[in-house]
Amino acid sequence: MWQRLVWLIVKELQTIVGNRQGRLLLIVPVLLQLVVFPFAATLEVKHASLAVYNQDSGAASQELVKRLSASATFDHIVPVRSLPALRDCIDRQCALLAVAFGPDFSRALAEGRPAPLQIIVDGRRSNSGQIASAYISQIAAAYQAERAGPAPQVAVRNLYNPNLEYQWHVLPSLVAIITTIGCLIVTALSVAREREEGTFDQLLVSPLTPAYIMAGKAVPGVLVALMQGSLIALAAAWVYRVPFGGSLPLLLISMASYGLALAGVGLFISSISHTQQQAFLGVFSFMVPAVILSGYVSPIENMPALLQWLARINPLSYFIPILKGVFLKGYGFVDAWPWLLPLWLIALITLSLALWCFRRHVE
Repeated sequence: MWQRLVWLIVKELQTIVGNRQGRLLLIVPVLLQLVVFPFAATLEVKHASLAVYNQDSGAASQELVKRLSASATFDHIVPVRSLPALRDCIDRQCALLAVAFGPDFSRALAEGRPAPLQIIVDGRRSNSGQIASAYISQIAAAYQAERAGPAPQVAVRNLYNPNLEYQWHVLPSLVAIITTIGCLIVTALSVAREREEGTFDQLLVSPLTPAYIMAGKAVPGVLVALMQGSLIALAAAWVYRVPFGGSLPLLLISMASYGLALAGVGLFISSISHTQQQAFLGVFSFMVPAVILSGYVSPIENMPALLQWLARINPLSYFIPILKGVFLKGYGFVDAWPWLLPLWLIALITLSLALWCFRRHVE
């Protein structure tokens, strides 16, 4: 029986990599996302344009404008001479945001009176605008602190990512996202492909039991997940210099555990799909909510209670913390238990559900 299972696994792998399109499907998306994702998927705001409406001719406003132009956030200052011109600049997206100085800004600061500084943000790009406006507030606060004399010095220390390198946040999560795509596609298309090619009935009359058939379909997906995840992890550590201080066996075991959980989801989708097109739609119907609910886009704690419950049954919600812990926190097996156990439970449930659904269709 084991020899037949190995034969089925080999057959499935040959089907996946036996043609040029299959190999490209497994390799090209990984390489493209590895090159593009760390640079494109960033919340950092750099090289933005800033419109300045300065009605004040004093030294304070001019000094603040110089500090803003010298920062890495704004490399292009657009001077405007009226409020309509400022609004037109924002409307045409010539600038991400604008600052407006009142006519007595410098005099008010010199006399110790409040000196309002208005920041106008393009609401169509609210996220980047809010981040950039925070930078302006920091520069203004630093300037005011210098004018007021010595102040308590606040030392900020960023644990696990001292320089706030955004690639250190993106690349561990990219391991999970790429693994999700590859494993789901391989497993979700397996049974649907057999149905389309007319070989599904031949597979059912073979000596293999439904459980062995499901195992033969799941193992190639797990192997693909391990291969793609390892490739991204190596590139993160060696190409992008993301520190890796954790356990390599833990990384591989967590990849395999996550692959098993995904294989159950993919096989469930495949067992209820009659065509490969339906399987593709099922994969993306699962993947998009899974990424959003994983905590990668926004913290799970900020979501409504119902979505938080859905996030608790999302395997991606447990795999991403393991990856970040292994890379940035030096996780070992003891540290990863709180996330590994739910991942194994989800794998058990999804594989059991896929097997039940498969047996139901066989009967």
